[in-house]
Amino acid sequence: MQRILAFDSGIGGFGIVRALRARLPGMPVDYLADTAIYPYGEQDDAALIDRVVTLMGEAIARLSPDLIVIACNTASTLALGALRERYDIPFVGCVPPIKWAAALSQSRTIGLLATRATVRRPYLRDLQQRYAPDCTLLAYGARGLADLAERAFRGHPIPADIVQQELAALFGQPGGDRIDVVGIGCTHYTFLMDAFRAASPPGMIWLDPADAVARRTATVLGALPRRPEGTSRPDLAFFTAMPAEPARMTTAMAALGYGSPALFAQEQAAI
Repeated sequence: MQRILAFDSGIGGFGIVRALRARLPGMPVDYLADTAIYPYGEQDDAALIDRVVTLMGEAIARLSPDLIVIACNTASTLALGALRERYDIPFVGCVPPIKWAAALSQSRTIGLLATRATVRRPYLRDLQQRYAPDCTLLAYGARGLADLAERAFRGHPIPADIVQQELAALFGQPGGDRIDVVGIGCTHYTFLMDAFRAASPPGMIWLDPADAVARRTATVLGALPRRPEGTSRPDLAFFTAMPAEPARMTTAMAALGYGSPALFAQEQAAI
């Protein structure tokens, strides 16, 4: 049977895994989180590209995936080109849902909640110019929300006041009262969507591209030759540094079909 590897800097990619489980039931999906240098949004671009390319080479050698989902907006915007050039394996990435937001917006003012790194990169403006040239894009880079999502995934309550403060920074920009659609540009934020909806103006449309990524993955995977049936093994979840609160992590991961977190020992992926 074919096998997928989902990759992120932390728990954000588990939202993609959840969508993959729904769209491709029974498909083996391994997971790798580069927690040793989380969060990716705070790393140097060139060093991060080198690290991701090296780490993916090690993962391909050890786990033999048929397809890799780069379930991280930062890694996708930076490293997809280098990965596709280096390795003869399909990669599916995550990009901010600018095109989707533009298709739904009536006010022609769209919002994006992302990391600071995603917001500052020219790639985002290129997406707007290509897919939403008639829209005003108001983006906000929230450093603390990824950490909050990590806690939410582990089952901790989400402080409503923190979410409200972050959303106030998005909607409080000049013209922010015209935003009618908001996309998330960080896969971690999947686990905060209910809190976002509760704290945003009535009628606000929130877009999570997780299912779109899963749909694209299914399409690409369907075009690949099927490997001969071999010995099956459980899906594995690896971390480059063992995650905090391992008992809570194990409980959360069990709902997605994984056992306890395992350490992915690295040889050449230092940064």
